[in-house]
Amino acid sequence: MKTMKYIGIIPARYGSTRFPGKPLVEIKGKPMIQRTWEQAKKALEHVLVATDDDRIRQAVESFGGKAVMTSADHCSGTDRCAEASSILSSSGYEHDVVINIQGDEPFIHPDQITLLAGCFEDAGVEIATLVKEIETEEDIFNPNLPKVIFNKNHFAIYFSRSPIPYIRGKDHGEWLNSHKFFRHIGMYGYRSGTLQQITKLGPSSLEQAEMLEQNRWLENGYPIKLKKTTLKTEGVDTPEDLERLNGKSR
Repeated sequence: MKTMKYIGIIPARYGSTRFPGKPLVEIKGKPMIQRTWEQAKKALEHVLVATDDDRIRQAVESFGGKAVMTSADHCSGTDRCAEASSILSSSGYEHDVVINIQGDEPFIHPDQITLLAGCFEDAGVEIATLVKEIETEEDIFNPNLPKVIFNKNHFAIYFSRSPIPYIRGKDHGEWLNSHKFFRHIGMYGYRSGTLQQITKLGPSSLEQAEMLEQNRWLENGYPIKLKKTTLKTEGVDTPEDLERLNGKSR
């Protein structure tokens, strides 16, 4: 039986509208991109950073990591991962599955990466991602936390920034106790061939309405396998998040 070859790719760009230079900010003495890479290496033998900026490449190489230079024109981390995967294949490094690890998750749990990678032991899985049960009423109605509903086989039906499902006949304060709601954890796994296919798809109407790229894949008939995690991670979206992680007061 063939042994599956996995590779972790961390897409990292310097030019963020909300937080320029985010991958290089220090968290407790180390650049964020290094902390993310170190956590990913606990779960995967092969991990690299895909970037469009030489400052990030130099930082990665300075701590012993490997970086691949990609286009500055990519609209998403998925597109950047696809180019990096293609570059690797062209250079002779064959791999079956790509794990797309968010560069702004410096304390991601290795167990979550392992859980996601395990989805591909099922030959029928082409794309996979993680979900976590929502525990607070506030999170149900937070549009910055995408929600997801799924079928009995744990394949996604739809992703939305709105609360889904809608609980008819109940006040909002009763929703949390009336149904289990799940939020999406933004780490993906793809078979390498599928990754190349989905990045060639044009934008879809539901993707554009929600600004969630995974809806493009669903609209085009690509099933997305979901695995539940109970682990909580802390991402860095803003300078305020960074201050909190570094234990600084505002």
